This record gives sequence, C-alpha cells and structure tokens, in this order.
Amino acid sequence: MHRENYMNALRQDIVDTITKHLTPMAKRYGYSDIPLETNVKWRPMVLVIGNYSSGKSSLINEFLGAKIQDTGQAPTDDSFTVLTYDDSVPETEGIQLVEQRDGKSLLNDPEYPFSTLRKHGQRFAAHFQMKSINSPFLKNLAIIDTPGMLDSISERDRGYDYQEVLGDLAQKAGLVLVLFDAHKAGTVREAYKSIRETLTTHTYEDRIIFVLNRIDECTTFNDLLRVYGTLCWNLSQITGRKDIPMIRMTYSSNVAPINKDPASAPSFLPLLENQREDLKQTILQTPLRRLDHLATYLEIHGERLAHYIEALQTFGLQLQNFRIKKISIGFLVSLLGGSLIAGSIMLLGLMADPTVLLTVGGVCAGLIMILWMAFFQKKLEQKFRTNRLENLDTLTPVVDQTRKDSWHAIRDLLDQHLRKNEGDYTLYDLKMDLFEIRQINNDATQDIREALSEFRAMSDDDLEEWRKDRLARKVYEKKKKEEADAETLEASIRHMY
Repeated sequence: MHRENYMNALRQDIVDTITKHLTPMAKRYGYSDIPLETNVKWRPMVLVIGNYSSGKSSLINEFLGAKIQDTGQAPTDDSFTVLTYDDSVPETEGIQLVEQRDGKSLLNDPEYPFSTLRKHGQRFAAHFQMKSINSPFLKNLAIIDTPGMLDSISERDRGYDYQEVLGDLAQKAGLVLVLFDAHKAGTVREAYKSIRETLTTHTYEDRIIFVLNRIDECTTFNDLLRVYGTLCWNLSQITGRKDIPMIRMTYSSNVAPINKDPASAPSFLPLLENQREDLKQTILQTPLRRLDHLATYLEIHGERLAHYIEALQTFGLQLQNFRIKKISIGFLVSLLGGSLIAGSIMLLGLMADPTVLLTVGGVCAGLIMILWMAFFQKKLEQKFRTNRLENLDTLTPVVDQTRKDSWHAIRDLLDQHLRKNEGDYTLYDLKMDLFEIRQINNDATQDIREALSEFRAMSDDDLEEWRKDRLARKVYEKKKKEEADAETLEASIRHMY
C-alpha cells in the first residue's frame, strides 16, 4: 500500500510540474492547443489490439477474474472499451460489472483524458464506452479493449478513422499488447498498417509487446514451433528490423481444453506457465514503468518546448534587427526627402522664410515617414517573414541527433504558428520563459529521476518512514494555512472597523 501511495504521489508531482510550468508556455506560444497533462493525468493504461478472434477479450476476462467482455470465434465487439476499477462493490460479492458509461459522456468528462478523441466524430463516440469493475487486477491501471482488426474493412465501413483512434490511444497508453493467435500467425491489412505505421509514429518500441495467444490450440510442440517461427518471420518483415522482437506466449485457461478435459491438453502447456505469469507481471508493472514514461514525457516536452521558444526568440531578434535597420533607412529617406522638397521650394523662389521652409521640410519628412511605415515597411517585413519561413531550418543550430529529433518534432508547429501569429512576442518574455523552462529541464527532471532511483531501492521500512514524514508535512502545511487564513480574516476585520 505504501509503495502504491509513493508511486501515486510521485506521479502527481510530475503532473503538477507539467500543469504549472509547461502547459501555460505551450498554450501561450502555440506549441500545443490542449494542456500537456491531458494525456498523462489519469491512471496508467494498457492498450490491447489484435486481429479479430485473437483472444483479446478472453485473455482480458482471465486477468479480471470474470466474464466481462463478450467472446466468440467471429468478431463479437466493435467498440473501444475502457476497463477501470470501481471498489463500490466489495470483491467478496464476486467480480462484476459495477457501472457502464457511454462514449458521449466519457468524451466530455474532464476527469478522463479522452476529450481529444472528440475529433473522431459521433460514429466513434457510439463505439466508445467505459466499464467499471471491482477486479483487484485494475486497482492501479486501466485496460482498453479494441475492435478486432480485419482485412477488408475500410474507414468508410467503420464510420471513423480506426488508425487515427488507435494512434491517439497508443500515445496515452503505458503499454501496448499486440495479440496474434495460433490459427492466424500472419497479419491482416489493418494489423500490418497498425504495426508498420501507426504504432511506430505514436509510441515507443519498448512499450509494445507482441503476444502469441491461444497456444493451447496447437496440438503438438512442433505445431507451436511452426506457428512461432511463422509469426517471427512476419513480424521481421513488417517492422523492418533485423532483430526479431521478443514474442510472449500465452492462452486463456478459462477457455482452454485443460479445463474441459485435462487429458486432452497439449503436453507442453505446463512448460509455458512461466510465459503466462511473465506477461501478467509485465502488465501489473505498468504503473511503475509509467513513472519512467512520465519522467521521459516531462524531459522530452521540456527540451522540445525550450527548442521551440529558442527558435521564436531567434526569429524575434532577427525581425527586430531587420525592423530597426529598415526604420532607420526610412528615417534617413524621409529626412532626405524633406530636405530636397524644402531646397527645391527655396531654389524656385516660392518661399524664402527659413522658419517656414524648415516647417515645410519637417512636415514633408513626416509624411514620407508615415508613407514608409504604412507601405514600404510592411512590404519589407512581409518579404522578410516569407524568406525566413522558407529557410526555417537555419533558424536554430542542430548539432546532434537529440536536437535533430527535437527540431523534426517542432518544425511544422513552429512554421504554422509563425504564419498564423507572425511571431510577435516580447523578447523579454521569451528570454525569461526560456530561462525558466531550461531550469525545469535541469532541476525538476533531475529531482524526479533521483526520486525514482531512490524509490526502487526503498525498503518497506523506508516507505513507512516516508509515509509518516508526508503525513506530518501535510498536518504542518494545514496548520500554517489555517494560521494565514486567520491572520487575513483578522486584518480584514480591522480594516473594516
């Protein structure tokens, strides 16, 4: 329990850092339209995808300890289902569905990180739901079951872009399970696109786990080896990797032949129990890995946001220097023009009074300056912006792979923002915000990494000591707040009377 409390407290600290420091700058400068904490503020999620009838729902039911999801040989569920924990019903009454919510209410509830999915339309909302279950397996995580992937279905058939939805959910998930079954060790069209394109662009390789499910349906060990080898070959072709990704093997014991007739069960199944347990433990470790992911999320967006603001600052400085230079030229042109006009009037004998000539020259110079600022200056600045946007890659130095990756991630955002908002920011504000974000990158991320390292080495006694210290700190902070509120109230009363 103390370990879970520590993880939750650390997770909340990271989310608070993102909320207080990164999100305001990200929204102010157009780095992100939504709060950066939206995708990470909720509990850790495990996304389960796979071909139709690959045993996704059966495996999930086994983890939960009850039949919550519909199962069958044919495609049985075409909805994205979020499975989360609800302890309002005691476990002693049996694992059961406690509450079910439809997609429309879920997408509009700020408590959950799914508001960004509203863009996928009403058809998607009709195929999105949440189920709350009192299963202890879900105490610290949530599972997202997905519609089975098919060969002939298209976006038009589903009514929404399946790959885009999958990508958005993969970004939010701490772990992605890709399931295959022994009868279809190959991949259908949607699975190929999901593995080859969608997952690679929306999540990281270390968060993807390939699972060969329903191995109990292989009659002999040779059959299993043949299926395993086929899947390895297919995945190596899809991923384009020379090394074969690790594939975990499992089956659902609640529907396996061993339950119905132990004598007919394949003899190799007991040898693979460690694989099943390993998969289960990998899923249960998602909350701990989620802390690493959150720290990485903070570091990556901190670095990218600093790079983004740095580029804006460079653009602003270049624009300021260009503007000063051209205004100075305009000022000299206006002075020269006013002098020429005044001199011409004097030479023509139209006017001889020096004071009047000086006034006329000054007025003419002012009019020329106004004309310059209203027309020539705007045209010149517009041309400058166009030229800089065409050569945007020269805006900041890219000296190593980290900077290259960062620039690749922010370049289009920066281009769109500069074209839309013209990059008009106070250089002082940019300088101060850049200083702050770099401080966060150096200090906050280091503190979080140190806290994670300490957490892994902490014993139960250390966690108990941490709990007592945290409780004492909360009591102290509450007392100080009450004293401050009392002083404020007393001062208000004195001011009134």
